[in-house]
Amino acid sequence: MTTQQIKYFLVLAEELHFWNTAEKVFISQSSLTRQIQALEDELGFSLFERNKRNVKLTDAGKFLQQHWSKTMNELDHIYQQAKKINQGDAGVVSISYPGSITFSLLPNFLDLIKTNLPDLKLELAELTDENHEKLLLNYKTDIAFSRDSISHINIQSLKLFTEPICIAVPNDHWLNTDTINNIDKLQHENFILSGLHQTTYFSSLLRNLFNQYGFEPKISIESDFGGMILNLVSKGLGISILPHSFKYSKFNNVRFIDLEQTIDLYIHWRKNEVNKTITKVIDCAKQLDTSVY
Repeated sequence: MTTQQIKYFLVLAEELHFWNTAEKVFISQSSLTRQIQALEDELGFSLFERNKRNVKLTDAGKFLQQHWSKTMNELDHIYQQAKKINQGDAGVVSISYPGSITFSLLPNFLDLIKTNLPDLKLELAELTDENHEKLLLNYKTDIAFSRDSISHINIQSLKLFTEPICIAVPNDHWLNTDTINNIDKLQHENFILSGLHQTTYFSSLLRNLFNQYGFEPKISIESDFGGMILNLVSKGLGISILPHSFKYSKFNNVRFIDLEQTIDLYIHWRKNEVNKTITKVIDCAKQLDTSVY
C-alpha cells in the first residue's frame, strides 16, 4: 500500500461519497475506486460497505480511520521538520511565547536572531493555555517560552530569569507601596484576571496567592491576554495581577506594585535537535542580558 492510498481512504472515510471525494483529491471517480479496491485487496478485508445509495465504514475501516489519521499527521509533522532542516539558515523556526514577554524580552530576542540569522523566517504564536511539552514533541513548535519548567527526557530547558508578580492599578488607585500591607482590602475590588478555573501555571499561581491572602477575588472580567487586561485597567475598569514584564508595555494610567511572590521564565527546545538552525537560535537566547528584566 502507499501513503497516497491511505490519504484517499481517509478523505473518503470523512466524505462517505466517492464523487465528492474524487473531486476533493483531484482524481477521477473510477481511479479512486481502483485505488480503494487495491488497498482492500492488499489488506484482505473491506473498508467500506457500499450500495447504490450509501457508503459507510466497516468496523475495521473505522479502526483504521482513527489510527491512520494519527499516523499521517505524525508523518506530515516529520516531513515539515525535515523540510526545515534542509532549508538551513534560510528556513523557518516557530516560537511560542506568553504575552508577558511581548514588550520586553521577546523584541530583544528577535532583534538578536535577525542580526545573526537575517534570512531566517520566524513564526510566532502567543499561547494562553497550551501544553508546551506536547507542542515541542509533536514538532508544532520549535522553541517554547513558558513560565513553568518542563521535565522530559527529550526536552532541554534553560531558566532565563526570575521576576516579581505585580498588582496593576490605575494611577489614582489607593493602593501603593505604603498601603500594600492592607492587601485584604482588595477583596472589595473588581479584578480583571485569567480564569482561576483554568489549569495553566499562572492561574494556579493566582489561586495559591488568593488562598494565602484568605479571600476569593471578585472577578468582573476574565481575559487571558495581558495587553487587553492592561488596557481595561487603564480605563479604570478594575485591577489585575500580572508578571513584572508587563511593566515594559508602558500603558498610560497604569501603575505596577511589586509583590513578594516571584515567577520564572524558561526557554525550551528539543534535546539532541538535528536542526542546526534551531540550536543557533537558542545560542541567541543565551546571549540575552536577562539582568534587565
